[in-house]
Amino acid sequence: MNSFSSLLQRFFTDRLLGHLGASPYTVAAYRDAFRLLLRFAAQHLERAPSALCMEDLDVFFLGKFLEHLELERHNCIRTRNNRLSALQAFFRYVALSEPALALHCQRVLAIPAKRYERRPVEFLTEEETSALVSAPDPETWIGRRDRAVQTGLRNSEITSLQRQNVELGTGAHVRCLGKGRKMRCTPLRPDVVAVLKAWLSEKEGNPYDPIFPNSRGTRLSADALQRLVSRHAATASQSCSSLNGKTVTPHTLRHTSAMNLLRHGVDLSVIALWLGHESTETTQIYLHADMRLKEKALAHTNPFGLVPDRYQASDPLLTFLESL
Repeated sequence: MNSFSSLLQRFFTDRLLGHLGASPYTVAAYRDAFRLLLRFAAQHLERAPSALCMEDLDVFFLGKFLEHLELERHNCIRTRNNRLSALQAFFRYVALSEPALALHCQRVLAIPAKRYERRPVEFLTEEETSALVSAPDPETWIGRRDRAVQTGLRNSEITSLQRQNVELGTGAHVRCLGKGRKMRCTPLRPDVVAVLKAWLSEKEGNPYDPIFPNSRGTRLSADALQRLVSRHAATASQSCSSLNGKTVTPHTLRHTSAMNLLRHGVDLSVIALWLGHESTETTQIYLHADMRLKEKALAHTNPFGLVPDRYQASDPLLTFLESL
């Protein structure tokens, strides 16, 4: 009962679902991390996942796995850190459940998260957004579905939307379950309401059907959503050259929605509520993203006609230090 296989099953059933009551998104993220690890172990250790021992998953092997995520799967550092966090959550559980493995687990828990460069938020201009929205072909079923996708939501929020979550009457909005299991309502623009009405009236369905299904009628996966955005971005780049070289993801559209609100003078606290942020500190990243906002602030400054000058040290030792 103390094998890796049983410990991992107990971690998901007892710890995540039973004790913590983790959300389906958290369980799915941890599940994906371990699926990648088990496939990597099967390939490099030549052993079935169910035959693995805890001692096989030492610091050296897990370090190789993290390198594999970055170098071969081309995951960004933040994704690499998220996978590591999922693995360490399991080893913390093992350390409490099996004291004999505590030292082994402590070594794994000592693996640090990798530092990464925080780049400015990527978003689309109005011209790029218009070109992207026009890219799907309205003559096809898939094109009409893709035109109806509402931006401003997270990937998981978009793919999990059901017909019962949409209100297209007075005060049109969508209700979605976001991070922290917080239910929030996001209002819809009149043009989006018109597109959604046409899309939902095209096919009958029950209240629990996904709004944006795949060709089999089930909900879109995160990978499918990424692929359709990338495909339409490539099409839009033919008519909008500024899209060339930009990596457009579903989250880019979420950033674009936030920047559009900020440019129109919407307060940061309102944008935080719109996006479902826990704190307005998260929303402040958009203040650093747009040069036009900074240029507007600079235009309000008054130099008073003074010519900038450089400080000259009077002491020889200070002069020497300034020259270094």
